[in-house]
Amino acid sequence: NLPDTTVADTTTTEATTTTTEAPKPTWPLTGLVADDPSLITRPAVIVKVGNYDRHPQRGTLAADIVFEEIINDRIPRFAMIFHSTATDRVGPGRSGRLQDVNLFTSFNHPVLAWSGGNPTVVKEIRSSELYDLSQNKCQGTCYRTTDDKSPYNLFFNVEKIFALTLEGVGAPPPQFTYRRADDPLPGVPSAGVDLNMDSYEIEWAWDDATGLYQRRQNGSSDTDWNGDLVTTNNVVVLVMEYEEGISGSPDAQSIGTSEAFIFTGGHAVHGTWTRPDNRSPFTLLDADGKPVSLTPGRTFVELPRKDNTFPK
Repeated sequence: NLPDTTVADTTTTEATTTTTEAPKPTWPLTGLVADDPSLITRPAVIVKVGNYDRHPQRGTLAADIVFEEIINDRIPRFAMIFHSTATDRVGPGRSGRLQDVNLFTSFNHPVLAWSGGNPTVVKEIRSSELYDLSQNKCQGTCYRTTDDKSPYNLFFNVEKIFALTLEGVGAPPPQFTYRRADDPLPGVPSAGVDLNMDSYEIEWAWDDATGLYQRRQNGSSDTDWNGDLVTTNNVVVLVMEYEEGISGSPDAQSIGTSEAFIFTGGHAVHGTWTRPDNRSPFTLLDADGKPVSLTPGRTFVELPRKDNTFPK
């Protein structure tokens, strides 16, 4: 007789694999997903643009970040910063200031597209970490139009600037941190902010329907040249001490610490900005010393004088 044979039961369990999708690359200056990550390595392009009620600017809504700084004659001027998008007409291009070196060195050897400046400013720009692309050295990327008079008719083609092969430039690091979709909004509900940029009255009003802040200037809706209302996802107000620079030009003291008002998603945070040197971006902290993150998208940075800020 054959011996009894016992066959052991075998249970096969298939191994399950959990796949976690890698985070998609984002643009450093907006926090938005980059459709073409290969473009992230290009430099930031900063265009100095005049702010005139009678000569509306072009390119505002294409810029990732816009700084508004006070210059001579108690008026403000824009610095439009492009990285994730480009456009063929930005301007009117205007001159730079000494304060631009400290304000924009943190963008890692960015391109400065500007009309030029006095000998002292030109020397400082050329000895700084900013790439000088003034109108006399613009390599075919700037031009004058016939639809306005000088000096309001100088424009830069940012698309052509990105196409240049430039030595010594670098991709910008993030200047702010951004909230994830499920992160709570910081601060408290707020309708926006009113402030004075010396002689200019600026208003930013939150529009819940569009999820954007809408800009008014000197009592009227502020529009780009083509009639589009100037809007933004975030408004960051960095209160500045201004010292008198060359020829009486105000010089923003953007290294150190001071008061900050951050407006994002219809909420407001009152805190501080801190910056140890000009290679570091501004750190935004709330009243408890915790970092403040912005809504992914475009950001408008206001640099008013101390005591000229009137948040709603």
